[in-house]
Amino acid sequence: MTQAVLSQGRPLGTAEFVALMALLTSLVALSVDAILPAFPYIATDLNVADQNHLQFLVTFVFLGMSVGQLVFGPVSDRIGRKPAIYIGMGIFVAGALLASQATSLPMLLAGRFLQGAGAAAPKVVIVALIRDQYSGREMARITSFVMAVFIAVPAVAPMMGQITLMVAHWPTIFYAMLVQASVATLWLALRQPETLAPEHRRPISPRAIGQAALEIARCRPTMLYTVGTGLIFASFMTYLATAQPIFSGIYGINELFPLYFSSLALVFGAASVVNGRIVRRFGMQLLCKVALSGVVVISMLFLGPVMLLGGQPPLWTFMVYLTLTFFFLPLLFGNLNALAMEPLGHVAGTAATMVGSVSTFIGLFLSMIIGSFYDNSLTPIVMGFAILGAASLMTLVAAEKAATGSG
Repeated sequence: MTQAVLSQGRPLGTAEFVALMALLTSLVALSVDAILPAFPYIATDLNVADQNHLQFLVTFVFLGMSVGQLVFGPVSDRIGRKPAIYIGMGIFVAGALLASQATSLPMLLAGRFLQGAGAAAPKVVIVALIRDQYSGREMARITSFVMAVFIAVPAVAPMMGQITLMVAHWPTIFYAMLVQASVATLWLALRQPETLAPEHRRPISPRAIGQAALEIARCRPTMLYTVGTGLIFASFMTYLATAQPIFSGIYGINELFPLYFSSLALVFGAASVVNGRIVRRFGMQLLCKVALSGVVVISMLFLGPVMLLGGQPPLWTFMVYLTLTFFFLPLLFGNLNALAMEPLGHVAGTAATMVGSVSTFIGLFLSMIIGSFYDNSLTPIVMGFAILGAASLMTLVAAEKAATGSG
């Protein structure tokens, strides 16, 4: 399916559309990754006694995003995609301002929660916005290209945070987030037409939302793909929350941490480009099966040496493992999301809300459990990828059977 006729204005060209969508969705990555190098400074300034509590600076963003997604999908179905994003951007800005003025860890976490809640708007609404214009493998292709461009932000965000810390205090990082949010919002307002025509908008009422939610919940393939997304996302979220403690605590890497983190983000981006080029040929199901199988096999093979070496294998082996794993992950996120959304174009906003919020809640809950076991050992992280990857693969197979009517 090619771009549909929009309700206002001319459709953007593919390149500009992908770039704008990537900039908007990258607010989540910027919020998470730019602050990672500041963990030690925050711990000192805010008197954080337990270093494991610094993980909450990541998990609270995702917690806020989980809650925000419950709201912005239905809101975008009622008032349009662009106004919903504007509201979310306002909340994001408020959270960034609160975080920049934080004098305690609870105050900082409140700001992080608001940032996540606000960033949920572009995250969930853009899924619906893309679904308004594309479907099937073409949607997966566009989503992959968005992810490939979007990955430039997590690739440079830790470096940006590190450079900021060289010339200013850690609250300045939050002002940089305000700049990106402002630029993205202005670009959206000036260039992107509204994709949801007034006659297709749905009322916000308990009955209307309930009917749409019930329809989505009864779509067994969608729910299974959503669970599968949440399972594998939990492993990735655990890595994000523990990356700085791992590189600093296990391998003694501090100033160079952004370089290592960025190199892995670039692998993620390259794989997203590959997925965008091959998904129309091989299909989303096959690529997801190959990727999940790869994650499970690689993790099981690496788990043996990790446990034999007390959870602290040589750095080069850990980097090889992450490089291979991060090459498979982009073949999952965009494709699983497209598979979940495929049957639900007529309720795209509410569907994006349910798919996004349920998968994020699953990922958040499981990542907090795995992260609580972190004790300067890679064992919980690698074991999480192995077990949750296998569980995600089983849900993928079940979803495929349900979609074809054979299960």
